[in-house]
Amino acid sequence: MKFDLHTHHDRCGHAEGTIRDYIDSAVAQGLQVIGISDHSPYFAEPEEQPWPGIAMAKSEFARYVSEVLKLKEEYRGRIEVLLGVESDFFPEHIDTYAKIYEQYPFDYVIGSVHKSDGISIFNKNRWKHMKDAEKLRQKELYYDLIRQSAQSGLFQILGHIDAMKAYYPEFSGIQTAAIEETLRIIGQNKMAIEINTSGKMKDCGGWYPANDILERAHHYGVSVTFGSDAHVPGRVGDEFEEVKRLLKSIGYKEWVFFRQKQRIAVEL
Repeated sequence: MKFDLHTHHDRCGHAEGTIRDYIDSAVAQGLQVIGISDHSPYFAEPEEQPWPGIAMAKSEFARYVSEVLKLKEEYRGRIEVLLGVESDFFPEHIDTYAKIYEQYPFDYVIGSVHKSDGISIFNKNRWKHMKDAEKLRQKELYYDLIRQSAQSGLFQILGHIDAMKAYYPEFSGIQTAAIEETLRIIGQNKMAIEINTSGKMKDCGGWYPANDILERAHHYGVSVTFGSDAHVPGRVGDEFEEVKRLLKSIGYKEWVFFRQKQRIAVEL
């Protein structure tokens, strides 16, 4: 069974193509399940759309849900379309996001940390002139946020859990016990992490998370799922089979997707 739970579309302002384009791409590539999971609006901000090139406007959210649900019915029998969303995690605003999400029939919510210490994790300049002690502190702050997201109860999946390395590959070499503790907490809370193949598009190359993190995740009983994080339709399902082979080599027997927030196990 082939599935992809992490896809975007043009509403977020930095992806190409419509939701239908991503579903059609999934059908063409033989997927049985496609999840639509565009970036949630910044619900805690006073503006309608404070950063148009990053996330959709608040007024678009209900229309987004309606469009996915309509397409779910239209494609029934050809491919299963799942309603998801990629949610930013801001611990101080968790209740605001939870109250909004509970109004809609999401199959799953991906929790992703995109900002740490108030700065985008993809900001290439954050590491300039930074001493080693501060680099360590920044990494530990980032993983503290991921631990909090795992304990929040809002998410089924945690997105790209080492994506801070995207434009700073040296991030992976910063040694800290924070990763081990984070994986332990994720396992305790029965969360799934995604293998996200979009890292290949960044300076770091490869996938999120790195293989050594996946090996430790397996040790802690962390469930895994697949997400291309496609921002163009042609990347739907990108490197699915390669990820599957890697997981088997690590010792995983299954991976999961979510329907109506219920975990569905798929044999590798």
